[in-house]
Amino acid sequence: MRLATIRIPSGTRAVRLEGDELIDVGLPDVGAVLSDANWRHRAQGADGPAFRTAEADFAPLLPRPGKVVCVGLNYRSHILEMGRQIPEYPTLFAKFAETLIGAHDDVQLPPESLKVDWEAELALVIGTQVRRATDEQAADAIAGFTVLNDVSMRDWQNRTPMWDQGKTWESSTPVGPFLVTSDEVAGGVRPAVDISCDVNGETMQSANTADLVFDPVFLVRYISTIVTLNPGDVIATGTPGGVGQARDPQRFLTDGGVMVTTIDGVGQLRNRTVAEVVPPRK
Repeated sequence: MRLATIRIPSGTRAVRLEGDELIDVGLPDVGAVLSDANWRHRAQGADGPAFRTAEADFAPLLPRPGKVVCVGLNYRSHILEMGRQIPEYPTLFAKFAETLIGAHDDVQLPPESLKVDWEAELALVIGTQVRRATDEQAADAIAGFTVLNDVSMRDWQNRTPMWDQGKTWESSTPVGPFLVTSDEVAGGVRPAVDISCDVNGETMQSANTADLVFDPVFLVRYISTIVTLNPGDVIATGTPGGVGQARDPQRFLTDGGVMVTTIDGVGQLRNRTVAEVVPPRK
């Protein structure tokens, strides 16, 4: 099953993909769907108004997630290109809901940063509340997967050892278009699928999620030891090698560009990169 959140004139609607149509499932967004303990049955059985997929305006998949937990340095290829050692434990940081944008929305390039970088990521979405999960409970808690790009302001990220200030810029992080349940993803709750990021028609990242050091089940188990994970929470699992900061010479996103993030069997983001216009102070 594939679920999405789309914008309509009166707000947003949660929809299910059926062929070339999106079927309204009777709730405002995917987060509201997941809040129902019987969400799979309800979403699959709903038969509301239909919208054409080709004309859909995708909102952030989860407009107001309680938590967005991100994992740094989790692909072997990326760890090696950054000159680091394979970690014993995951590196965790957080994003705020204000960072999230839709699958085709513009990525805002703030005037305060000159080093805005791409980071293609597989993200998992929690479907069942879980705390101190076993492997089996962690697997059961995964509602499915989506595509995310952890666009990073490297000059701000590298100001201090703590990364958050380079990771939480408003309107910077596309996510979606679909939540794809794990039964439809190759490898299930431990996906083994190709992931890539193209910038202005050039492939910058190309890898397979099998290269993850810490897989989704491990991450749910580990993070749920720290804090309760709730339906609609998002975990971004990290990015593979090929980021702009690690290139020689370094390369970054520019005004008027196009960034395409693809995960086979999960979906594709297509975003223009646009210089943010900041109104003058009064």
